Order: sequence, then structure tokens, then C-alpha cells
Amino acid sequence: MSELVLATEGGDEMTLNMGPQHPSTHGVIRFIIKTDGEIIREAEPDVGYLHRAIEHIAEKCSYEGFMPYTDRVDYVAAMTANHVWAEAVERLGALPVPPRAHYLRVVSDELSRIASHCIALGAMAMDVGAITPFPYCLREREYVNDLMEELCGARLTYNYHRVGGVGWDLTDIWRDKVLRFCDHFDGVIEEFNRLITYNPIFIKRLARLAAVSTAEAIDFGLVGANLRATGFAYDLRADRPYALYDKILPRISWQTPVGKGEVGEVGDAWDRFWVRVEEWRWSVKIIREALAQIQETPHEFWTPPKKLKPKGEATARVEAARGDMHCYVVGDGGTNAYRARFRTGSFNAIAMVREKSAGLMVADLVALIASLDIVAPEIDR
Repeated sequence: MSELVLATEGGDEMTLNMGPQHPSTHGVIRFIIKTDGEIIREAEPDVGYLHRAIEHIAEKCSYEGFMPYTDRVDYVAAMTANHVWAEAVERLGALPVPPRAHYLRVVSDELSRIASHCIALGAMAMDVGAITPFPYCLREREYVNDLMEELCGARLTYNYHRVGGVGWDLTDIWRDKVLRFCDHFDGVIEEFNRLITYNPIFIKRLARLAAVSTAEAIDFGLVGANLRATGFAYDLRADRPYALYDKILPRISWQTPVGKGEVGEVGDAWDRFWVRVEEWRWSVKIIREALAQIQETPHEFWTPPKKLKPKGEATARVEAARGDMHCYVVGDGGTNAYRARFRTGSFNAIAMVREKSAGLMVADLVALIASLDIVAPEIDR
């Protein structure tokens, strides 16, 4: 924390600046905290440090040429940002997508979700004092990064999806490597649960901390794991299927993971942690089933669009690592979008920090921020 200032005349209230470089803010975000000793009176988010005018850039690039920029909408789980832009443009231009491309999008999205949750869960454990889980999670993320690099040549900002499909097909060798990773990761999840999820000290640290009710979550527009942790079972992959999830999920007996208040209160910080661990488990099942079904599809993974100059408007939504990612695009008959707009999960989630921080200890604010899985590029864009 930087810059400590006495804020009231003769009072005990202090103003603390946490960030924008503080590691627990999970990106270039600043929180202006007013405290009475260790008790927080208010925590005000101050955002905008990572604003790069991505939506305006979308209006200056061609539809296909904007794809690398979508990686920057959420650089921790970039694949789903690729996906939502591709699907929005495909709907705008009424473009066909080969079934194989849909399956490859599913597999790449779920691998990206696993990698993102590795950062979210490992960093959250480290933020509250458990150092060991973070390097464990980084090790698993590196395995995923290796797979991504072999698939598309990149480890962080992928530029893998294309308008009309994906950039490259999978090989049999890559498919086998992914399946071996899935077998390995099943054991890692159980080990992780023993190490930290059900660790008594970790539970005492997070149980009943900053619980969010379903009504509050809906009022604040929370999505993804933050919404499901309140006990509300809503997941776009199941409730508004896209990219052939409707063929995959029934085959794995899908059940949307939701918070149950198992060790504390429904919707608390521990529930938000636990739901993401369960999402790991379901992502592995989805990947296995998608790789099984892809074997029955023709080896066509991209339909290159010709003279893409659509008119009208279209939207697309995908279940990103931080929840419902929404893209709205307007075409005026030119080669680039007239207007583009992204709606992301972190932008709404950060509002909960101000709502739930009053009365917490300063150390608990770190746990609250981490439990919401906030990342800066999704807020600022």
C-alpha cells in the first residue's frame, strides 16, 4: 500500500491507497480505502488505468483484422474473447461455421478456462497467506500453455479463432496429449482440494466472508461463478447453448455447480472459490466429450468469408472464465464495424467491492477482491 493520509479533522479515519501496483488488486486497479484502524468504512474502486480504446479500434479495423485485439479484452482467458467476436460477426454476416470448428472452439475455450482458474484460485490462496498452492497452479497452467502453443503458436494472446471457424486443425498427437493432461488434471483437482479447498485454516479465513445473495447478484449484474456461488444455477453453456454445447453437455450429465454454503454461508468467499474448483472438473469432462465427438466430423475447420460487408446488428454471448461475455456489433455495409461493444463480468463484479467492503478488516478486503476474480482488462478495455 502506498500513500497514507489522515482524512478527517481530529478523527481516527485514514485514507489508504491500495494500488494501482499492489499485487492483490489483480491488475492495474486502485482502491481508495477509508479505515478506522483495521476496520474498513469504504473501499472505492478507481479504474481506467488499463483503458486502450479496444471498442474504438474495432471500428477502425476490418472484421477479421480485429481478432488479435480481442485477446486484450481479457488476457488471462483470451480464447473466449476470440470466440465471442467471431460469433457476433458470423451472426451479423450470416456465415456458416463447420462443426469441427465448433468443437475446436469448445476445447480451446475450456482449456483457457482451466488456465484462467489456475491463476484465480492459486492467487486467491496466496493472497490470504497460503503460498504453496500458487506455484502448483502455475505448473498446471504451464501444461495448458504448452498445449495452446502447440495448437496455435501462442501461450497467452492466442488469435486462434477466425470469422468462419478456427485458424488450425488439431492433430492426433495433440489430441492424445490433451487427453493425457485431462487424466493428470483429475488427480490434481483432488490434491488441490486436500491441500487448500478443505484446509481448516483456509475455511476459517473465507467462510461467511462477504456473502452475496442471489437478489444482490442479480441487482448488480453479476455473472459466471460469482452468480452461481449464490445458489443460482445459470450458465450460458447449458441455458443458452452455443458452439454445440447442446450436444456435449447432455452426454456428460451436466449439473451446473452452485454455491451451497457447505462450510459457511451461501454465496460467501469460500463458495466462490469452490464453484471455480468444480468448474475445473466440468471443463475436463467437456474437453473429453468434445474430443470424442470431433472424431466424427469432416476435416473442415474454417470457411473463409468472402467480401465481408454486412449490414445490420448482431449480438453474441459466451460463458467466459469470468462469466457472461457479451459482444454487440453493428455493420453499415463496410469492411469494418460501425460500432462494437463488449460486456464483461469483471466490470460489474468490481462494484461489489464497494458494496461488501464496509465493516471488513483490511486483510479481508484482499480476500474479497480475489474471490470475485476481477481482472483489469475486462474492466477498462
